[in-house]
Amino acid sequence: MLHKFPKVETLDSEERYSRTIRQLLDDHQSVVTHLAEGFHECQKSVPYEMIDAFLNRTLMSRLGIRMLAEHHLALSLNKPNHIGIICTHLNLRQIVEKCGDFARQVCEHTYGVAPGLIVNGHTKAVFPYIPAPLEYILQELLKNGMRASVEHHLDKPLEVPNIVVTLCSNDTEFFVRVSDRGGGIPESKLQDIFKYSFTTMGDRSTIRPSDNDNIFSELCAGHPNNSPSGGPMAGWGFGLPTSRAYATYLGGSLKLQSMEGLGTDVYLRLRHIDGKKESFRI
Repeated sequence: MLHKFPKVETLDSEERYSRTIRQLLDDHQSVVTHLAEGFHECQKSVPYEMIDAFLNRTLMSRLGIRMLAEHHLALSLNKPNHIGIICTHLNLRQIVEKCGDFARQVCEHTYGVAPGLIVNGHTKAVFPYIPAPLEYILQELLKNGMRASVEHHLDKPLEVPNIVVTLCSNDTEFFVRVSDRGGGIPESKLQDIFKYSFTTMGDRSTIRPSDNDNIFSELCAGHPNNSPSGGPMAGWGFGLPTSRAYATYLGGSLKLQSMEGLGTDVYLRLRHIDGKKESFRI
């Protein structure tokens, strides 16, 4: 559809072009949900390595296409401190606290209680970045940490330890470490933690991936669903591997270090996009 669109030479044709892009974005909102459903249906018939490579390639390609499309649409908006989808003065602490508030709402809705959030390190770091994929990843990491913390302290719900987020920013990249006291991950499960459809939830038979529409399809949509009751806390096993695929696409990494019996530290590393050093390209 875009390839056949006539050359854009007037404001009127640009408006039609933008409407076409928006329609395509809206039509493909649920692609990741359908991928999860398809994975669940075929995982016993297709080698995991083949599906893993396909999902990583598809998710990274989809993120890049959606970011380009949303950037084009956002360039016509007059939003303070923004050039398209790029926030020119992104406050890393504020993003973490915003995602923490959302994760706490989801956790409280699910369990009736949620841990607090402590942010330390380079708490005054401000730099240009693209908020949407960063928010997706942070929400997943914080939800995982909060769920593990609450479930590990079900016998003492009023004594759930805080989630500690440590920030670091240097000339070339920035880091976010999410530390929880959720009991850690058994050694036998560590090798599977980044596999699509792996979950530490005991029973997911009642959870369809379409329940997670608010998580999957709002990325780069420009109107994130802030409803804490929009979907389950966990259960389909796509959050962590999808987050790692996005981090990899953005020129970074997502790594996990667990101490079974105590808790887990997750390290998110992403490159700056200010052009001072080598940056990622969409």
